[in-house]
Amino acid sequence: MIPRGYRYGDDLRRVHWRSTARYGELMVRREEQPQRARCTVLLDTRGIAYAGQGPDSAFEWAVSGAASVLVHMLERGFSVRLLSDTGNSVPGQDADGFAGASQESADAAGLMMDTLAVIDHSDGSGLSRAYDVLRSGNEGLLVAFFGDLDEEQAAVVARMRQRSGGALAFVLDNDGWVRESTDVPGPGDGPEERLRLLRDAGWTTVAVPRGASLTELWQRADRERNGITAAGLGEGWA
Repeated sequence: MIPRGYRYGDDLRRVHWRSTARYGELMVRREEQPQRARCTVLLDTRGIAYAGQGPDSAFEWAVSGAASVLVHMLERGFSVRLLSDTGNSVPGQDADGFAGASQESADAAGLMMDTLAVIDHSDGSGLSRAYDVLRSGNEGLLVAFFGDLDEEQAAVVARMRQRSGGALAFVLDNDGWVRESTDVPGPGDGPEERLRLLRDAGWTTVAVPRGASLTELWQRADRERNGITAAGLGEGWA
């Protein structure tokens, strides 16, 4: 138990006399707050990871998907943060960047939605800065939206799984988003090899084709289970 300094209006019955004597000022016991389950929503904004522009582009789908997940997890009582490939997190209301007490959820949601409304591509080429943030502690559930992943970045993403209680990745295949529906994919096209690497590392992975429904992808992820069902991701989605 770590006491804090007395604030006007504190109940004097909460005074911690031993700490008061030690620090030479009135100290009170902190109110214990129940530990809330955590969820990090990671959005890959690298310009090199997405092809195409406009409201129907892969990047806009990823942004919209991240927004939907953030709201959904807040509604389910999770302490949530938005993290990008740049290593920046929102709302950043505590040392780890997560939203704080439940009464702050509405403010946190508004701040994250405002951020997503104006978010743009980053100039970065890798995901190491996001990995550096994630490896600093146990981050709970991790839900990520990725553009194209080359072999090197897929390896970085695989290591992110080590510090999460569960991990779900939506991977948008640029070729599939820009290719005409009449085209036939060639040998080795698509993200399947990268997805296999992530699955081997413990991720639940879903390839996102053009025009995909987020609801249907949630259901597919839930069927794969891999610890995701325990977080309720496949339940109550609207």
